[in-house]
Amino acid sequence: MSSAITVGSPGAGDPPTRRRGARLVATLVILIIAIGTMLAGASPAHAGSHGVGYDIGEGWLGSYSTDSDGRQAYCIDLGMNAPFSPTSEPQTITSLDSLSRQQIAELNYVLARWGQSGDPTVTAAVALYVWSVGDPGVYNSHGMSGDDYYVARAPAGVRGTILSNLATMRAEAPVNAVVDPSLSLAIDMADQYAGTLTVAANPSHLQGTVNLTGAVFGNGSSSRTVGAGQFGITGTPADGAPSYQIGASMSVSGDGYGAKLSLYTSAGDEQRIIASVAGSPASLSASAQTPVIDLDFQPVIATQVSSRYVTEGDAFVDQLEVTLTKGTWTRLGGSRIPIAAEGTLYGPFDQQPREADSPPLGAPVAGVEQVTLTGAGSYTSPGMIEAPSSGFYTWVWKITKEDQGEYAQYLTGSFTDRFGRVAESSVTPFQPQAVSTADQHLAVAGDPLTDTIVVSSGNGPWLRVDGEPIPVVFEGTLYRVPGVRPPTESATINPDAVPIGTVTITATGPGRYIAPMVVAPAGGFVTWVWEMKKASQPDWVRPYLADDWADRYGIPVESTSVRWPLHTSSLLREYNVHPGGRAFDVVTVTGFPADHGDFHGDGYWQADTDEVTHVVYGPFATDTVLTDDLDLSTAPVLTRLTTPARNGVYQLGYTDSDRITPTEPGYYVVVSSFAGDDRVRPYTSSPADVLERFYVPPPTPPVIPVTVITQATPEAQVGEPFEDLALVQGDVPAGSTLVFRAYGPQPPDEAPVCEEPFYVSEPIAVTQAGVYRSGTTTTTDTGAVYWIETLYDSDEEVLAEGVCGAPGETTVVTAQPQPLAVTTKATPEVELGKPATDTATVTGTVPEGAALTFETYLQGGDEPTCTADELVQTTEPIPLDGAGEYISESVVFETIGTYYWVETVYDIEGAELTRGVCGAPGETTLVSEKPSPTPTPPAPLPGELAYTGGGDWPLPFGIGAGILLLAGFGVLAFGRRLAIYRERNGYVREEDLENGALDDLGSLDHDDEG
Repeated sequence: MSSAITVGSPGAGDPPTRRRGARLVATLVILIIAIGTMLAGASPAHAGSHGVGYDIGEGWLGSYSTDSDGRQAYCIDLGMNAPFSPTSEPQTITSLDSLSRQQIAELNYVLARWGQSGDPTVTAAVALYVWSVGDPGVYNSHGMSGDDYYVARAPAGVRGTILSNLATMRAEAPVNAVVDPSLSLAIDMADQYAGTLTVAANPSHLQGTVNLTGAVFGNGSSSRTVGAGQFGITGTPADGAPSYQIGASMSVSGDGYGAKLSLYTSAGDEQRIIASVAGSPASLSASAQTPVIDLDFQPVIATQVSSRYVTEGDAFVDQLEVTLTKGTWTRLGGSRIPIAAEGTLYGPFDQQPREADSPPLGAPVAGVEQVTLTGAGSYTSPGMIEAPSSGFYTWVWKITKEDQGEYAQYLTGSFTDRFGRVAESSVTPFQPQAVSTADQHLAVAGDPLTDTIVVSSGNGPWLRVDGEPIPVVFEGTLYRVPGVRPPTESATINPDAVPIGTVTITATGPGRYIAPMVVAPAGGFVTWVWEMKKASQPDWVRPYLADDWADRYGIPVESTSVRWPLHTSSLLREYNVHPGGRAFDVVTVTGFPADHGDFHGDGYWQADTDEVTHVVYGPFATDTVLTDDLDLSTAPVLTRLTTPARNGVYQLGYTDSDRITPTEPGYYVVVSSFAGDDRVRPYTSSPADVLERFYVPPPTPPVIPVTVITQATPEAQVGEPFEDLALVQGDVPAGSTLVFRAYGPQPPDEAPVCEEPFYVSEPIAVTQAGVYRSGTTTTTDTGAVYWIETLYDSDEEVLAEGVCGAPGETTVVTAQPQPLAVTTKATPEVELGKPATDTATVTGTVPEGAALTFETYLQGGDEPTCTADELVQTTEPIPLDGAGEYISESVVFETIGTYYWVETVYDIEGAELTRGVCGAPGETTLVSEKPSPTPTPPAPLPGELAYTGGGDWPLPFGIGAGILLLAGFGVLAFGRRLAIYRERNGYVREEDLENGALDDLGSLDHDDEG
């Protein structure tokens, strides 16, 4: 607060000159008495004296200095003697005369605030204030304001300042005085450690030092000077303490506050003097203490696996780092309490689990381990869980409060680690392996050989990274097995085995894979051996693989027999064998393994087939059938012989047991065959081998003369190819040739002429009786083409020749058919009841069996309509026997009106070939009423020209001609309008376009317009 107290200037309180001498004398007297008392050894009682103030001869105005404690005090009893006698010790009083507690509090405030001032203008104002409150009756009993009366004791020059200071005191005292000052402390805890200290004071601006026990302020200090307000505090229990309390104490100076005063007394007739209460009686103090705060703590666990990769069968070890997120580890009896932690190892998983708050439902568990914790620090799991298989394993540690027994009360709560953290996960590498099967059990040299491998992990799941299976490279080598027998299975590769080719497969997870092909070598056994080498894998893959892996050598299903090719060569002793004679053959067999016939199988590979069959096929009428295409299953068989299936030279037919005796004439061939086995390919010698043939000639046949029979293409159209065929019979001399010649074309009805051929074939070699073709030719003209064939011998002498115009040697060439077209013309107008017809002119080529019908439709509007609703009649079909004019049957209409004719041509199957257009020009018949009878003309008047000529017979013809002429003009006009209407509306018959009818109509329009 502020106080506007005016401090007097030096010399302002000096008394007037006329009293200065008296004051000086009085002062000297006091000094002499004091010195004398001191020298005389006076008693310890002290007398009061003037303090700070004014004395100008009108009376003292100011403070008194107490002789007991030296403080400045102020008299409250006007009119009594000055308190110069020894004063008593100050006595704290809470009541004074009839003053109220508020007045006492205001006096205490003013005396404390200004009472000890060294400024006489202030102490003078305090004296006036005390008198006006403590003894108001006397103060204001002088007929004027007590302020004006008593301020006159001060020099005139400072009176305004004194009164101004007095006014300030009177203004501030009611506001700032406190009847009952107070101080209180309260501690509120938000949790076990954080709290708030609340300081309440009256007046609120009191300040003092707070001392804390068991806690500190935010600045880390346990003491702090504060005023009223709230202050954060933090508990500082002893390390490991299970509980503690927080205390706070505070003392502040209460000088000037409260309804109390310090009272000094002296002799009975002297004034009492008062001052503010100071020192211990004026101080305020307070304290507070929390209830006992039970403490708990919260341990948490962070782990790091000892090894990222753990080999199958090795132990999983986890490193635990225990820290506290709250409190300190509780001690009982000087030792930290034990807390049980449980670690669950989840796995195996085929890939690193996704981090989560908890394991997925049904997650596999590899094992559980316990660790006893006795404080923050590092721990190692017992390592009792061994890796059972490949996979990803991850630890989850937890501290369960409920499982801690009597120590549970000291834990804040339970703790559970997150699932799937990489740092808490280990990997047990997987062991890729494969089982393979050769795709070819049997093969021949040059065949592509492949192997199918089924890849898997031999010790658990195939691991994944980022959701994808880890790729593993397998290397397969195809070995040629030494010797001629199947390989012997072993863990190591036969050192004499020769690698033929090596392929690789990158397996992207378990499954079936087909290896790239390797070309089969020459005969013998081959076997696949697969291996997986860690060193051959990408760097990032290797840690996930347990070890190298290799297949066994010589596994039967991984082997293929490249079967040996068999070959025979033979030679019959003679080619011609007479009927009933003997044939002899020598066959050389090569290609069998040296031990063929001695291998009896091993349970997987079949035993050798130890037999070669030699079959004599025949007789055949000609040796031309002895080709590789000969169907031996249906060929005639003379005899069958067998020899061992071994390399060597074998004689056939030399003993009675293997006689080869043909009984019928013809051609014979010896075919050697081997059925094949697991080591040697099937084999059949060629029936076309001339060295394996012999011939049994028949009896000499009679000579057959050479004849030629020909047959030419009978008909062809212009531009179409045609040819001649010749059947040559008899004994044709060697080197014979056949030439065909074509003459014409010429009119078929004229005598054949064969002079200059328009086509001559190339000479055709005739090696035997048979059919020979001339080759095709064409012509652009119609008529008859005559063929002549000529057979020449090797000297170009004619053996046989045809005759011009011989039967079967003529080709009639006709023109290409014209398209079918129909134009029609109907009766334009008839009287009701009279017959009408439609005439169709058919052009082009008419298919055989075609027929023509006519339909009539009655029109009821302006638009041509030919539907079933308008149909009046359909004529019987008229067979068409070619192009020409065909007239419909007569139709008698029963209703007047306009009728449209529509003609239709059908083929023999009833399919429509052409159809007219509804309302086409020329296809309309107008049916009108019968005309009234014509009146007899009157007799000619005199003077008319004479009628000469042939009597009366021309008259009807003239009348009829006139009628027809008028009808013709009428039909022409109607037809023209109808055609114009249809042309304008896009309705035109095809025949109108073809025959130029619209052009004629167009010219009529132009004539009309002209």
